[in-house]
Amino acid sequence: MDIINSLTKMFGLQRWQVENTVKLIDEGNTIPFIARYRKEAHGTLDDQVLRELSEKLEYLRNLDKRREEISASITAQEKMTPEIEAALEKASTLAEIEDIYRPFRPKRRTRASIAKEKGLEPLADAIFAQTADSASPAELAADYIDAEKGVETVEDAINGAMDIIAENISDDADIRRRLRSLFTVAGVLQSRAADSEKESVYTMYYEYDEPVNKIAGHRVLAVNRGENEGFLKVGIDVDRIKAMNIINANVLSDNGSACTDTVRDAAADAYDRLIFPSVEREIRNMITDSAVESALKVFYVNLRELLLQPPVKGKRALGLDPGYRTGCKVAVVDETGKVLDTGVIYVTHSEEQKLKAKQTVKRLIEKYGVEVIAIGKRHGFKRDGDICRRSYKRTRPQGVIYDGQRGGRFGLLRFKACGGRVPAVRCFAQKRGFDSPQTSGPARRACQNRPESTRCRSVSARYA
Repeated sequence: MDIINSLTKMFGLQRWQVENTVKLIDEGNTIPFIARYRKEAHGTLDDQVLRELSEKLEYLRNLDKRREEISASITAQEKMTPEIEAALEKASTLAEIEDIYRPFRPKRRTRASIAKEKGLEPLADAIFAQTADSASPAELAADYIDAEKGVETVEDAINGAMDIIAENISDDADIRRRLRSLFTVAGVLQSRAADSEKESVYTMYYEYDEPVNKIAGHRVLAVNRGENEGFLKVGIDVDRIKAMNIINANVLSDNGSACTDTVRDAAADAYDRLIFPSVEREIRNMITDSAVESALKVFYVNLRELLLQPPVKGKRALGLDPGYRTGCKVAVVDETGKVLDTGVIYVTHSEEQKLKAKQTVKRLIEKYGVEVIAIGKRHGFKRDGDICRRSYKRTRPQGVIYDGQRGGRFGLLRFKACGGRVPAVRCFAQKRGFDSPQTSGPARRACQNRPESTRCRSVSARYA
């Protein structure tokens, strides 16, 4: 598989972007580092895209690795055919590859393997063939009675053959694929009380049913917790008739064979004993993974809304994120937190670039009536502060706020106005919050030495 080409199509990127990103990941660079300091290499992709690309890269590499392992295993068993090889190459998910490998996977000792040890595999093949002129299963089984092998009666021989047929049906990749689809579309997640008289926070799930394709992620996680804590018994219910119709359509013959009823019974055993528990686990794992992903997205949305609250109540703010090589990022937000304008200025390049930076900052301040400026404390933040002060001499904002979290972004800043011309207040992030002024050194002395009317009265900050 051409992984680079697959990722290019999957994410709608150019090939050079994917190649450079994969190279950076393989060199051991972290996603935050790549997103922030290697923008020119990947074309300014954001960290979310880079993270998804990294996860997909790992998945595809594991897929190729597993494909090679399975191919080598089947080849070593001398059972590889052109059809199996083509199916392996076509498989695009780990589930599809595992379904192909299932008949060839070394198994623990099962009822079918025991029956094969007794020499009943030819009988199973003869019954499963369901030829029109076939003898009855009892007549076919008579030739396989062998007390030394533990096959003492015709019933023993037929039961052993049915165990082999059931396992073969269970290992059919096409049947599993279709049943997986049925469980996803028509399955119902059922939750029942382990002890209906016992009170718990899961009472609402003591008699609860909801379709698999409609159930909300938080309810999936809730019933999982209830099951793990012993309050609930959880499973997936699906129409057995529909499931058996799928299996029978694949394995039964309509030529009136005397063996068809035996194969039908073996198919029912395969579904109840082997297929249903396995597919149920797969579907529950699938919806649990989806629920976890949805929970992370909800957390992301809630956090985003929190972080995008108005930086300063009733004030328009301009934020600067210092940067050397890639420039200083600038953004203006209004009283409600809505982004009004963004841009990039370069304060460490040529004099011409510095002049443009001053003009850009002045234009943004005048255009949007900026009252507060927030500057992230990173390399170059003092130079950015000088640009801001020189850009607007007549009507200054209420203060230039330096973010005290080294390497952090200015994010969300909340504070009550500093009176007069306070050039800088350095706020240090602390886990307990930012409800009081956290200044130190020259900043504290500068604030304390000012007249009472111009001192910083209250500062609180919240950082992204």
